[in-house]
Amino acid sequence: MTARTIAGLARPRGRFPHVKLAGDLIFVSGTSSRRPDNTFAGVDVDELGTTWLDIREQTRAVIENLRAILAEVGAGLADVVQITTFLVSMNDFGGYNETYAEYFDEDGPARTTVAVHQLPHPHLLIEIQAIARKVTP
Repeated sequence: MTARTIAGLARPRGRFPHVKLAGDLIFVSGTSSRRPDNTFAGVDVDELGTTWLDIREQTRAVIENLRAILAEVGAGLADVVQITTFLVSMNDFGGYNETYAEYFDEDGPARTTVAVHQLPHPHLLIEIQAIARKVTP
């Protein structure tokens, strides 16, 4: 088994890898919209400190981070067989679903979406964990 932390992405906030390979299975740790500089996609703060969080932009950033992680191990989004999504609020389900549909359709991965009390930072609305399968010829 091989575990990897991917250069150029936000470092995990704990002692775990971005991805772990076990045979032809690829396990991607929970991934957020956090950037390498510890800012977050989908967060806008005005001059008075009012914060706006955008589920669509965060979802897009999370899926693009998943794509980058998978690419580092020779796989892609088409190889994903299962996704688990954690939303802080089910009120964001519609926006998440809209953006998710830009990447996957009914032939895509099996999916479970659950609401959670909170994620590791108050600016995070979403985190996604994925399992992929890459068969090498």
